[in-house]
Amino acid sequence: MNPNKALWEKGDFTQIADCMRESGSDLVDSLGINPGMRVLDLGCGDGTTALPAAQKGADVTGVDIAANLVAAGNVRAAAAGLANLKFEEGDASNLENIADDAFDLVVSIFGAMFAPRPFDVAREMVRVTKPGGRIVMGNWIPGDPTLVAQVLKISAAYTPPPPEGFVSPVTWGQEAHVVERFTAAGVSPDNVSCRPDTYTFRYDGPPSEFLARFRHWYGPTMNAFEAAAKEGRADALQAELEALFNAQNASGNAETTVIPATCLRVEVTVP
Repeated sequence: MNPNKALWEKGDFTQIADCMRESGSDLVDSLGINPGMRVLDLGCGDGTTALPAAQKGADVTGVDIAANLVAAGNVRAAAAGLANLKFEEGDASNLENIADDAFDLVVSIFGAMFAPRPFDVAREMVRVTKPGGRIVMGNWIPGDPTLVAQVLKISAAYTPPPPEGFVSPVTWGQEAHVVERFTAAGVSPDNVSCRPDTYTFRYDGPPSEFLARFRHWYGPTMNAFEAAAKEGRADALQAELEALFNAQNASGNAETTVIPATCLRVEVTVP
């Protein structure tokens, strides 16, 4: 199996996405989506941004590599009565079932950044976007002190080294890499902009319970705990992550979790 597919089908990202809905809707509100626009949500999960985009009247296609998340997205679309929203399986590195110049807007919020072959990802996003259309990405930033970048960093310290040739997903959070990849795909550097943005996780329970969702449902953290357990270090990983989640909680209430996380917002205008 494709290792990336295996990673995201390993758990159930809907358990994390439930805590991301409000920020997903806020982000969609900022995109200027109008009825009739054709929108691709790449690495869409179960539709945290795809569903509110469809509710604005856009014709939305969500593509994700994980079959369980595609199925969950289609269930959410049906429950919301959104005939203008569909989810399908696909690989951001090779969107073989999507025609050139198909979309007015391509969105990928913490999705395509995890696909292998980042130059192929940039090329595919540009290929399927209409001339004059836009690409918007949200990407976690390497070394950032906020939640997800630190979860990924801590998890990596407990797992075996990646295979040779592996490109870290968080390089998508570095402006120089972003510009290089889109330039190689035919976009002028002047048409690529990057700025910090904030994405907030909200969970109606203490940080320790929110961490449990990552431990049991988030592929990278699940892998870290499995590797740590083999070395008798699972308790150390748990303690390190508990300290992180507690320190990041900005709710002012130990029984409620509100954690803002910094990401890099990328906006590209396609020639």
